[in-house]
Amino acid sequence: MARPVWSGTLTFGLVSVPVGLYTATDSHTIHFHQLERCTSDRVRNRRVNERTGEEVALEDIVKGFDTGDEYVLVEPEELEEIAPGRAKAREITGFVDLDAVDPIFFDRTYYLGPRGDEHGKVYRLLEQAMSRANRAGIATFVMRQHEYLVAVKAEQGLLTCHTLHWADEIRGPHEEIATLPGRLKTEAKERKMAEQLIEALSIDWDPEEYHDTFQEKAAALIKAKQAGETVEKAEPAAESTNVVDLMEVLRRSVEDAHGPRKTRRDRAPARSRKSGGRRDLEDLTKSDLYELAADAQFPGRSTMTRAELIKALAARPPGRRQFGVRECPRVALR
Repeated sequence: MARPVWSGTLTFGLVSVPVGLYTATDSHTIHFHQLERCTSDRVRNRRVNERTGEEVALEDIVKGFDTGDEYVLVEPEELEEIAPGRAKAREITGFVDLDAVDPIFFDRTYYLGPRGDEHGKVYRLLEQAMSRANRAGIATFVMRQHEYLVAVKAEQGLLTCHTLHWADEIRGPHEEIATLPGRLKTEAKERKMAEQLIEALSIDWDPEEYHDTFQEKAAALIKAKQAGETVEKAEPAAESTNVVDLMEVLRRSVEDAHGPRKTRRDRAPARSRKSGGRRDLEDLTKSDLYELAADAQFPGRSTMTRAELIKALAARPPGRRQFGVRECPRVALR
């Protein structure tokens, strides 16, 4: 079971319930170490004294505020002592309609759980009352020497805590983006066509349908480099739509959206197609073509265009496995 990242008391009015704060999300980002090219020697970041060049132990580091002439030193314990409520209280100051909070204010999500079975009834009472009222409780608390503004919400039988940005942290878009369009005139037929395209592309929200393809490709790159192989390069970014052709592009987009959509299951199994003829290959995406080329161990497949992949697959039988050129020899980890 996970351990709480913060423990304290959640209060509303005169009612209090001891709670723990639990991380609700997990990152699946692939983490790389920094290495020197060709030697694979690890490059590490160190805490170094700027004057002497010597490494400083973590317990010897304090915080310092630069006034311009000197540093004002502050010990971690001093920050803890000035924290509101000694950083252990989270008081709900009011309840708001969650729809009234602009999405730009939301930062991270946590789970809130009662600290012990004896606090379950008060916890459940608050969860049920907030769920029926469709309201979120607004509170502030201190964690790890930072004060947070949060929205406490009831959902799916538990309380969740969403950290919010402070109002002065939100940047004004017109101050940040010099290229925002003014009151440009758009044609009614263009707006109607764009609305039709949006409607044609409407889907039901299912988060399970989406996954981090970049991390998958990064993992495939690592695996391929271990085997001395190359990987498929991504398609180039789409070119900007010419304003002159906007109506025609919208029209074609609507037609394509209303047409039959091929899924991977519909295209399937590219690997099971036995004929391998050009007509069969023309029906496949570049990703499917690349999979066939990888199975056939074609050299140079990562640099081929879709047309080149079709030509190579239609004309050549699978050849011997060949490896890409490497800039540096593989170095074993030490």
